[in-house]
Amino acid sequence: MSKFSDYAQFTKLRLSAIVVLSAAIGYAMGCRSFGISMDWAGMGWLVLGGFLVTGASNGFNQVIERNLDKLMTRTGNRPLPQGRMSVSEAMIVASVMGAAGVFILAYFMNPLSGILGALALVLYVAAYTPLKQITPFAVFVGALPGAIPPMLGWVAASDGFGTIGLPAVILFAVQFMWQFPHFWAIAWVADDDYKKAGFRLLPTRHRDKSSAFQVVVYSIFLIPTSLLPLMFNMSGLVTAGITLACGTVFLVQALKLYKDLEIRSAQRLMFGSFIYLPVVQLALLIGY
Repeated sequence: MSKFSDYAQFTKLRLSAIVVLSAAIGYAMGCRSFGISMDWAGMGWLVLGGFLVTGASNGFNQVIERNLDKLMTRTGNRPLPQGRMSVSEAMIVASVMGAAGVFILAYFMNPLSGILGALALVLYVAAYTPLKQITPFAVFVGALPGAIPPMLGWVAASDGFGTIGLPAVILFAVQFMWQFPHFWAIAWVADDDYKKAGFRLLPTRHRDKSSAFQVVVYSIFLIPTSLLPLMFNMSGLVTAGITLACGTVFLVQALKLYKDLEIRSAQRLMFGSFIYLPVVQLALLIGY
C-alpha cells in the first residue's frame, strides 16, 4: 500500500473533503450575507485550512485509538494498527497539520475562524474521542465540533476579528441536529464491530426500540430546524420545499428503522443522511 494511501486513511481524506464542502458552502453564504463578491483566493485558504484541521483531528483520533482499531474489522487495516506508520510519525504529521490549519484560518481569514478551527480540533480529540468508551453522551459532544464547519465558513467571510451572525448559528443548528440520526445510523450498522473496542454509541447501548425511538425524535426535530432559514428570511419557499421533502424522506427512513430494527434499514438511513446534508446545504446556498 502506498504512502499516499496511508496518509489518506490517516486523515480520512473523503470525510475531510465532505467537512470542507460544508465550510465552503458556509463561506459562499457568508459572502452573500456581507454583500461581497466571492473571494476565490479566500475560498482556497479556507478549504486548505479546514482540510488540515479536520485531517489533524482524525489523525490524533487514530493515534489515541490505535490499539482499539486493531480490534475492529472496519479499522484494523489503518496504518497505525498495521505498523505502516509509527506513533511518532503520526504525532508529527497531525501536529504540523493542526498548527498549520489553525494558522491559515486565523491569518488568511480572520482570528475568530482560527479560534473555531482550534475549538473543533480540541473538542473532537480531547472530549469526544475519550468519551466514546464511557458514555453514549459522546455523540452529543462529538456533534459540537461536527457542526462547526459551516459556521466557520460563514465567519471566515466576515471582516476584522470575525463575526458570528444569526445565519452562522442557523447553519450550525441544522448540521448539529442532522448528526444524531446520521451517526446513530452508522453506530447501528457497526454496533457489533464497535463493541469489540468497547464503544457504546447507541443511545441505550443496544439496537432496541428505545434507541430507534431517539433516532426518530431527532429526525423530527431536524425538520423544523432545517426550516429556520425560511423563518428568518434566509431562503424562499422553493428551498424550504426541498428541505421539507428531504426531511420527510429522512423521517420515513427513521420510522422504518423503528418499525423493524433491521441493519438494512439503518444502512438506508445512513446513506440517506449522506445525501440529505449536501442537498439541503446546496439548496440553501442557491436560494440564499
